Amino acid sequence: GTLLSDPLPNGGGDACRALLQLPVGRTELRFGQCPELQQGWRLQVQGRLRRPQVSPHPLLAAPAERLARQGSFSQLQVQDFEVLQRAPTPVADLRRRMAQALVQHAGPNNGSVLAALVLGSAVVPVPAELREAFRAAGLSHALAASGFHLSVLLGVVLPLGKRLPRLGRLTLAAAAMGLFVLLAGPQPSVLRAVLMGALALGVVECGYRGRPLGILAASALVLLLARPDWLLDVGFQLSVVATAALVVSARPLELGLRRWLPGWLAVATAVPLAASLYTLPLQLLHFGVVPLYAVPANLVVAPLLTPLTLGAMALACLAVLLPPLLPLATAPVAWLANVLVAVVKLFAALPMAQWQLGRPAPGLVLLFTVALLALAWPALARRWRLLGAALFALVVAVQFSLLSADQLLLVHQGRLDLLVARHQGRAVLVSSSGDGFSCSQASQLARGLGVQRYDWALLLDPLAPEQPHCWQGQAGLVIASAD
Repeated sequence: GTLLSDPLPNGGGDACRALLQLPVGRTELRFGQCPELQQGWRLQVQGRLRRPQVSPHPLLAAPAERLARQGSFSQLQVQDFEVLQRAPTPVADLRRRMAQALVQHAGPNNGSVLAALVLGSAVVPVPAELREAFRAAGLSHALAASGFHLSVLLGVVLPLGKRLPRLGRLTLAAAAMGLFVLLAGPQPSVLRAVLMGALALGVVECGYRGRPLGILAASALVLLLARPDWLLDVGFQLSVVATAALVVSARPLELGLRRWLPGWLAVATAVPLAASLYTLPLQLLHFGVVPLYAVPANLVVAPLLTPLTLGAMALACLAVLLPPLLPLATAPVAWLANVLVAVVKLFAALPMAQWQLGRPAPGLVLLFTVALLALAWPALARRWRLLGAALFALVVAVQFSLLSADQLLLVHQGRLDLLVARHQGRAVLVSSSGDGFSCSQASQLARGLGVQRYDWALLLDPLAPEQPHCWQGQAGLVIASAD
């Protein structure tokens, strides 16, 4: 088969994984030691073929669901492989060259952030600890290729073609958007942003006034007609809902905030506040976690993101066109990236940065969405807002009553057993294993159940825990059989 991507790290250690396109279907290759393979190479692989593990509980993620979204329904634990053909992959080589140059000259953390600002975190592997810090601070969108990055690119390109005829301006914009898709890859959020940009430019250039909500709806509909499975893609859902929030509620929120805040601060606050409110139901449905400081974090980093994105794009161009100038030009941009990373880590380290409210039932999330829309939609009458407030209070009361309920939960997954006991909002854990995978599963259960921290965890594994710091972060007291 043919590799569909470079091998990606798989958890801790040297293990990695990659999708292999077969003559019929796909399979995921699992390597114990990550080899130097590249996207587009043809391989002959031997190993143990198996079905991906399904989730033992709705609160736990599993490979089967992740691979099904990628069109793969099997995994191969590789024992031996042979490279049959090293096919030329100019686009992947270009991405790799840009990312490696930025990481080499700016360092692993700063360089990966700069590379993600150009190519997106789906293409560039960002260190797990740093990625988690961005998530906890409510800034994951900064590393994901999206409409913001495209708007920065078009903001530079379009003024250059201001004096060109219409065809020249459209050609220049189309070339910029094509380059954006080429580098970031055809991800749902990228294609949504590009399609919206193309429709908006076409409408404006034809002398009409565009309706942003209509353009968003048309773009989403076209993409879903082409790929219906994207309706279940979390990135696509967040991208569409956040954009709708900016279109519908950013301006009314700004006008409301001007009563208490200065004009510039009202403008800066309205955008992250609208996006955070509208995406809150999706955050709870998929993750059960609310980034509590998302709005202030976005306010603080907003002045950094535009110059950083422009600087990262300029450095990526230098890496390809004028490599000798790259070390000199990297220093100021890397310093700015270091400031961004420091701010992100500061917000991620604050108490309850990720407020774990548990994953509510889909019915509760639907009622919560209706309540939020009634409160945040600017055109609704006052009586609907009062009904929305009452529904909001009801949903919150039901969810908190569920969080404080007593429960005994046993999860059996292969050789692993996890037992969680809950009482009045507190919880304890007994695990039959002390390895890193067990700790990860215990963490997922805690987030899904709305448990901030286990009172204590008992590990029945006769061997010492592989990652003691992971377990210590899960519980106030960790008791291991090996102690």
